[in-house]
Amino acid sequence: MGLKEGIRFITLKSVGSYINILSYVRPQKALALSYALFSQPRIGRLQKDKLPKILQNTETETFHHNEHHFQTYVWKGNDTKILLVHGWESNASRWKKTLPYLQKSGSTIIAIDAPAHGQSSGKEFNVPLYAEFINKAVEKYQPTMIIGHSIGGAACVYHQYLFPNTSINKMVILGAPSDLKILIDNYVSMLSLNTKMFSLLESRFADRFNFKLEDFSGKKFASGFNIPGLVAHDTADNIVAIEEGKKIASNWRNSQFIETKGIGHGMHDDELYQKVIEFLFSE
Repeated sequence: MGLKEGIRFITLKSVGSYINILSYVRPQKALALSYALFSQPRIGRLQKDKLPKILQNTETETFHHNEHHFQTYVWKGNDTKILLVHGWESNASRWKKTLPYLQKSGSTIIAIDAPAHGQSSGKEFNVPLYAEFINKAVEKYQPTMIIGHSIGGAACVYHQYLFPNTSINKMVILGAPSDLKILIDNYVSMLSLNTKMFSLLESRFADRFNFKLEDFSGKKFASGFNIPGLVAHDTADNIVAIEEGKKIASNWRNSQFIETKGIGHGMHDDELYQKVIEFLFSE
């Protein structure tokens, strides 16, 4: 553990201790704080006048959805459309290395900014809201293919579960978590939160989204899928364990699983991209 990681570890543990103490005296405040830490990204925002180069020469569109708005970026090509869905503390520019491969196919590429990321609105990120954003973009652009990375992949899986009959007929999921419960467990252990905090968080999710933690599972969602899928995950992924990707693929009838070695959570790899292209463009 380097100095930076050491400091982060100490701050996380001390934030955790503070929340634990608070849970006895002011449980609602402790809950608000721990939920905010879990759901509010600290990086990944973009400013309109300082966009990364990759996003500068795109056609952009701002969608409005209830009190939210979200941003899309389009690289024009032919009538085949591919929608790209990024992960946590990231934004549409994360696809910079992926784009050249997809553009070789001549396709039109559309990338979306998640809630509270990029140029989209809000402070809080959550998968159900992301799935609604994805659905608005799918309705508008009618993509036939969708690629999701990390929690963006989880949002694609949830979207497909909620809206099985859209234009999408192929899906690629990279380094994605399956079970929300695992994410919460990891978060709780990272902060060393007490069991009281765990059950408070659990009921917060149940109240907020109207589902039990263990029901929010990519493995469960994928069991009803009919479209073909490619699920890829790296053995050295230290953000989301490879078991999570395997879970999603295990229940998905028409899917293939690719295990990569040593490319980590980012999943940027020439060989992998070749396989993604083959999957998307083979009959």
